[in-house]
Amino acid sequence: MKRIALIGIIVSDKDSVAKLNELLSQFGEYIIGRMGLPYKERNISIISIVIEAENNIISSLSGKLGMLDGVAVKTVYQKGEN
Repeated sequence: MKRIALIGIIVSDKDSVAKLNELLSQFGEYIIGRMGLPYKERNISIISIVIEAENNIISSLSGKLGMLDGVAVKTVYQKGEN
């Protein structure tokens, strides 16, 4: 069953950006939308991803993103079934 999830990402290591974008491209067919905000005063980037996919796909993307150096990830799932 597909679910909607919001993946919040904070990137503090610019060297991980290329790998992060590569991962997002690999999962692109599931991504509904993406918004990125550079926060120059803190030297970080804040990215939100909205995705619709099965739990295992969402977890796989979140896990791979979280293993990148200088990348913090949190995922929020839609409640219930729709």
